[in-house]
Order: sequence, then C-alpha cells, then structure tokens
Amino acid sequence: MTTSRLPALRRRLHTLAEASGCERGTALFVAARLAECQPQELLTGLGGHGVAARFDGATDGPAVVLRAELDAVAVPETLALRHASRTPGLSHKCGHDGHMAILLEVGRRLSRTRPRRGRVILLFQPAEETGAGAAAVVADPRFAALKPDWLFALHNLPGYDVGRVLVRPGAFAAGSAGMRVQLCGRAAHAAHPEQGRSPDRAMSDLITALVTLPPRDDSPDALELVTVTHARLGEPVFGISPGEAEILATLRADDDAALAALRRQAAAVARAIARRHGLHCEIGWEEMFPVAWNDVDAAALVRRAARAEGLPFARPRESAFRWSEDFGVLARLGKGALFGLGAGRRHPGLHAEDFDFNDDLLPIGASLLHRLALDALQEPAGSRRRR
Repeated sequence: MTTSRLPALRRRLHTLAEASGCERGTALFVAARLAECQPQELLTGLGGHGVAARFDGATDGPAVVLRAELDAVAVPETLALRHASRTPGLSHKCGHDGHMAILLEVGRRLSRTRPRRGRVILLFQPAEETGAGAAAVVADPRFAALKPDWLFALHNLPGYDVGRVLVRPGAFAAGSAGMRVQLCGRAAHAAHPEQGRSPDRAMSDLITALVTLPPRDDSPDALELVTVTHARLGEPVFGISPGEAEILATLRADDDAALAALRRQAAAVARAIARRHGLHCEIGWEEMFPVAWNDVDAAALVRRAARAEGLPFARPRESAFRWSEDFGVLARLGKGALFGLGAGRRHPGLHAEDFDFNDDLLPIGASLLHRLALDALQEPAGSRRRR
C-alpha cells in the first residue's frame, strides 16, 4: 500500500460506519488487511470486536501499543459524498476512519521492515464513543498477556494548523460521566393535577441546579462542567398530568478525584430536590470515561518524534480538552500519551454533520506513529507509568 492509496482505504472504511459495540463488518475488514501484513499474531474479538496485530523484532525489548478506534457516531450522513456511510443515522464524523487508515499504513510499513527489537502491537479498539471499549479490551486476558510498556494514540483536531502536533503531560482529555436521573411521582388527569404528584417543578429545579453547581474552591481555573443533554416529562399527550420524568446530564472534570466529587455533589442535589417535592429518585451512571492522563516520558517521546518529522508542536491552550476519550483506561497499563494532530483551522468540528476526515493527515499521521513506535522501542523494557 502506498500513501497515494491511503485516501481510498480511508473512504472505504468510511462507508462501513457501525455503532459502538457493533463493529463486526469494520473489524472483519481491518483484520483482513492486517493479515496481508503477516504479523506474528493476529487477535480478533478483543473486548467485543477489537482487533490487534503483533509485529516482533529480532531481539527482546519493550512492547509498544498504537491504538485506533473502530466505531462511528450517531450523526447522520448529510454530505453528498461518493464514500458516504451506508448505515442510516451513523457516520465517521469523529475521524475514526482516518485513524484506522493511518494505523493500517503503519502495519504495512512494519510488514516491509520489522522492528529490530521488542514488539509493536496495533490495536483497533471497539466502542470508544461509549467509554466501554478500552475497559473491555483491558479485561480480555489475551490483551493482558501482551504486557505493554508504551501506549500511544492520536486524534485529529479541527481548529489547528494541518499537521500541528498537540501534546502535554498530565491531563490531556477530560474525564466524564453520564448521569441518568429518574423522578417518580403519581400521574393524574390533567384537569385535576392536584390529585397526582407531577415532577414538573422538580425537573425544572434540578436542571437549574445541575448546570449551576459551584466549581471547586481549590482550583478556580480547572475544568468542571455539567451539561444537561436530555430531559423528558411524561408522555406527549394533553390529558395527563405526568407522574415521571427523566433527565440526562454529562459531568466533566480534568481530575478523576474532582469528577468523583462532582458526581457525589450532583447525586446529593438530585435526591434533595426529589425529597423536597415528595418524589422518588433513581440515579444511574453510564458512559464513564477517566481523565486521559499523559505520562511525562511518553509525551516527551511524542514531541521528539514530531520534531524528527519536521512537524510543529505545541501545548494545547486548554488545561484539558473538554471532550473525553477512553484511551485513559489503556494508558494506565504503562507509559501512555494521547496527542492531537491538527486537521485545519477552518475544518468542520468533530461530530459536526459537515465533518469529513482531512486526507492530508493520512501520510503525516502514519509517518509520525511509525517513528514514534520505533523511538519507543529504543527505550528500556519494563517501563511503567509515572504520574
């Protein structure tokens, strides 16, 4: 595969868009391409539909994991693309198709010239968008047996110059938690709402309380955010005073302890408001993402590889990007770093309907990840994460 064929590969992956946890067709396609590279080991079905290929060097050394994501997002394809998604309601508006194409090109390069020492593992992870995929892969004993020392992943970032590498030690992407609150009262005829117990006022109070939770006092500039993403009161009818309501909110912070405290605070507020209105309250947590925390040494390796590739690099302006990424789960296994690759200052944003991956990044990303893996292989084996 030459770099001139990379756009065609990426666009083929774009057509295969599949939901988190349902990436069977994409995984089969990826596994077939990896098999052509003749790795020492090809694992499928990791943590669901995950795929990993291991390329061994001639002598012992560290294990380096490079990761891409298999899943698409629930954003419909609205662009008139020849390579449009074939799956209604789903598309690669986060750029995972590009990340996969980049990693497949790394596999092709490793097939031509094996590493001198150690081993490189190319991981195509399922269910990144829900936060379930990395944890499922880590729980798979076949992946645990690979014992990674270094772990790296890139993510395209609109809003920055094409090819600019963004990396920093410490918190790189926010941790987040999806909160589901169910308020239960008693339904009644809409003509006699006093005979029931509607959660209407409690719902209003709770939405206001959640989005205005006070930030922690110890670090006023730190990231701490609650966003209400959905609210439903009863059913869409006119004759019933509702007896139940549901609110969904996403909580974000740039520190895992702060996120845990924010969860406790939000839950306490929800229960207090429910009691005040005489309602039953149930709280559930979904789509949990830890902070993606970059190891100091791993971040330094990214900067060194970027410099060697002649790419500009910078520390992100934000203390941690507000979006979440479950690479933080993988990074805890060794020394890990997630970094950004600029997709263009005016490129449509991630998850936007008019987003399509910038193919100019394909050869840049492949060369950078390939060099990064080879550089990491020169480091001592048995490295462990230092925070």
